[in-house]
Amino acid sequence: MLGFYENFPQTIHKTAPFSFSISIKNLQKVITQAFHMVNKDSFELDNITFPSIPKCKVAFELGIADTDKFKYLDDEEKDEIIRFLKKNTFQVIDAFCVIRYYKINNEKKTPLKFDYYLIRFLFNKKIMEMEIFHERGPRYVSPEDVASFLSEKVNGNSVKKILKRLESF
Repeated sequence: MLGFYENFPQTIHKTAPFSFSISIKNLQKVITQAFHMVNKDSFELDNITFPSIPKCKVAFELGIADTDKFKYLDDEEKDEIIRFLKKNTFQVIDAFCVIRYYKINNEKKTPLKFDYYLIRFLFNKKIMEMEIFHERGPRYVSPEDVASFLSEKVNGNSVKKILKRLESF
């Protein structure tokens, strides 16, 4: 089933609740578009977490679940999900997130160990929960930083702030 990963772990390392100001369907479209844009870019690690490794670039690979596998969110997959969202909404969006780290020295990129996260987005009326599981890796970017980074990218994809972090609910 598109959007759902049947082997999502029971252990959660971070739960981040958000309120949102648009319909669930539109929020899911914005999340899909934000993931797609993040996949196409690279970022300075300093802009994602502190303290961090100096002169380190970060690239994300985000994919959406489809039962027992994940589909990397390239142009084709993004368009497929947007078409799906014209008629449906997801109850849950499960995502796989690989964070690749590269140390930059004199224009030379040296790969470091990667982080692997599973992220579940749960939607309920005007509340969205992001559940984050760190599968493996050095955790240069913490589960908290993953939640903050992704919500910032979702909000940056819109004219107005869509997601507002809740302390508790």
